[in-house]
Amino acid sequence: MTATEPPAAAAARDRRAELLGTAAEVFAEQGYNATTVRKIADHAGMLAGSLYYHFDSKESMLEEILRTFLDELWDGYDAVLGAGLGPRETLQALVTESFREIDRHRAAVAIYQKESKQLVAQERFAFLAESQRRFEKAWLSTLERGVAERAFRADLDVRLTYRFVRDTVWVAASWYRPGGQHSPDEIARQYLSMVLDGIAVREQPFSVRDANSPFM
Repeated sequence: MTATEPPAAAAARDRRAELLGTAAEVFAEQGYNATTVRKIADHAGMLAGSLYYHFDSKESMLEEILRTFLDELWDGYDAVLGAGLGPRETLQALVTESFREIDRHRAAVAIYQKESKQLVAQERFAFLAESQRRFEKAWLSTLERGVAERAFRADLDVRLTYRFVRDTVWVAASWYRPGGQHSPDEIARQYLSMVLDGIAVREQPFSVRDANSPFM
């Protein structure tokens, strides 16, 4: 609540955010098409007619859920991309920011993953396609810059790498739960370790002792 915001307005804003959170969970669990306003109202513990006091349709609820998620995602991404970091550091920061967004908007990410291909056909949700184009450009340009600056391997297939990173990061929304054993930053650190350094133990340098081994 701001210093000049009336208590009633603050309460209405908080209630609206609470209802959007409930709707996001229902959309993520049951699917957008299978979700009705009545189902959302039932989960919120209110009558369907009362829900229309806050929103005119389930479409408007979904739009606000997705726009809020993407606006916050791009605030974080734009800060990373404008920070003048090297390509490896940029990749690390983008992955970390992605996991933080999954922590803050897990249900919205799950909805985006499941529903965006169908939703983009509707004019109301055309902003999803534009966001996807920006997303792809940001990641591909980072990978291409990394190859050009020799931060990443010269033989790297940047488009295949982009798809791998994109899919393996965002699929985390299907299993991640806020408040779990690992923080978003810790998951990002472990993930980046696997992506950038691999999971196999590196072979030890060859030595004279190895040459005298009876197993050589």
